[in-house]
Amino acid sequence: MTDCDVLIVGGGVMGCATAFNLRARDPAISVVVVEQDPTYERASTVLSDGNVRIQFHLEENIRISQYAMEVLDGFANTMTVGDIRPEVSARHQGNLFFTDAEGKAAALQGLTLQRSLGCEVEWMDASEIEASFPPYAAPYMAGGTFGPRDGSVDPSAVLRGYRSKAISMGVTFITGTVSGLRSERGAMLGADLADGTAIRSRTVVNCTGAWARDLLKTVGVDIPVDPVMRNVFVVDTAIDGSHLPSVFLPSGVYALPEHGTTFLIAWSQPDDPVGFDFVVHRHRFYDLIWPELVAHLPAFDRLHVQRGWAGLYAVNTLDGNAILGEWPLLRGLYLANGFSGHGFQQCHAVGRYLAELILGIEPELDLARLGPQRILDGRPLYEHAGRIV
Repeated sequence: MTDCDVLIVGGGVMGCATAFNLRARDPAISVVVVEQDPTYERASTVLSDGNVRIQFHLEENIRISQYAMEVLDGFANTMTVGDIRPEVSARHQGNLFFTDAEGKAAALQGLTLQRSLGCEVEWMDASEIEASFPPYAAPYMAGGTFGPRDGSVDPSAVLRGYRSKAISMGVTFITGTVSGLRSERGAMLGADLADGTAIRSRTVVNCTGAWARDLLKTVGVDIPVDPVMRNVFVVDTAIDGSHLPSVFLPSGVYALPEHGTTFLIAWSQPDDPVGFDFVVHRHRFYDLIWPELVAHLPAFDRLHVQRGWAGLYAVNTLDGNAILGEWPLLRGLYLANGFSGHGFQQCHAVGRYLAELILGIEPELDLARLGPQRILDGRPLYEHAGRIV
């Protein structure tokens, strides 16, 4: 039997960020993190493409991203342990979100909100985009919003940074699979591991990503979060992406310049497999993604798929936004679930927020609208009326 003040299930970037923030605010608190695979081979953190953006249409998500940018700017210094300095390799190539005529009003509404919160984002019409970024000539687009500070970082470096720093601060990491949670009379008691180990704790944080729903069912809690497979393809093109931003089409297809003529290209579809599928379906690129991409961006008419990988989104089927905070019907059970592909970039603010809630500290960001009560009430909190990308 192991006792601790806070048990975090899931040692990906969300769990590690939460552990770090707990110990940073209360060095006396005992924190245990259980991770089933310390190699993180199939963890959504390391399978992320690492994009970080300010361009959301919900105030909470924008403020979460603003804080992420602050943390990442000083991440290497903050997370240095001994002579190990985690370099996140930040690139601010910018993100360009195209919009068609139908979606322009929603895009401009989001732009107004972003600017009101101090974000560096601008509108570019189609001719301005073509003049600034010739390969992105898009004859059927009305224009797009461009965030020059958006970009990408190395997800593995962020994970390693939080994990090693948390360990140096006294957080205990255990390798194991949590077979079930335990509760009694409306309050958490802890968790059981598959090897028979019991961990006793009155505060349990579920940071298990795509595996979250199955774990919560062991204490009678159900949330609308499904594990959805998403393929990312590494593609060689005829386009020099050295000075190009990442580009997103209204349909959701995106292309992220990596180096030289290489891009990461993906498209989440409604019929993506639900379940723990890590198979790369290369035919989906040629049958679905490429035709959509080249129909709007003709410069991508010549390319070659070099390789690809599959990872899991923890999709909140209610509204596509995170479920954060204490479950109203079970004292001591905290959720950080349902990020729907945004979790990696939101870990910094979420880890701080959960630590504040658990420790009874007034949160620096009010994220109450993302709380789990809306799940019980069936009240979705959408980004905006258009498609969530």
